[in-house]
Amino acid sequence: MKPNKNSFILAIALVALAALSRIISHEMQWFNLAPIAAVGLFAGAVIKDKRYAFLFAILAQLAGDIYIELFTKWQGFYGIDQAFVYFALIAVTALGFGLHQPKTIKVLGFSISAALLFFTISNLGVWVAIQTGKADVFGYGIGFTGLVNTYVAALPFLKNTLVGTTVGSLVLFGAYHLLQMMQANKAIQHTNA
Repeated sequence: MKPNKNSFILAIALVALAALSRIISHEMQWFNLAPIAAVGLFAGAVIKDKRYAFLFAILAQLAGDIYIELFTKWQGFYGIDQAFVYFALIAVTALGFGLHQPKTIKVLGFSISAALLFFTISNLGVWVAIQTGKADVFGYGIGFTGLVNTYVAALPFLKNTLVGTTVGSLVLFGAYHLLQMMQANKAIQHTNA
């Protein structure tokens, strides 16, 4: 993927669409179905300036958190465990740096890895928050038993994280690839004219 201004603008637009889907999925109460980890993976793979790659993933999450805080009954900002969500996005974006020449099977493998990484880090945050004094409203407990209970209780959300990340990645990378091909064909036609 050649770095150019149009590619950069296209990447920003695709990331913005994925961020919007997080808000929509939250409004529909399809928790963890949004392709927010896919945004990080995509940005890490496509955005050449890696500082911006991290920024896109963080801003996409932050925009959703602000919306949730201001316009829903849910808390958009909820404590130390939220820092783990942001750290998970940073880790997923860094994972995307290794996704050179994104082919379908490679995107699928990286997407599954990204979803598992995001799930592991973000749920570790729930456990850490409970260990540091946050109310254990679900009765997970403390110590190693609490850690196991936290992950077991989160398993139903893993399916949504896997689906949201893999489908989101395939859509983002697929749309980006198609638009790159259209741009290349247009350049060829312009050259031949």
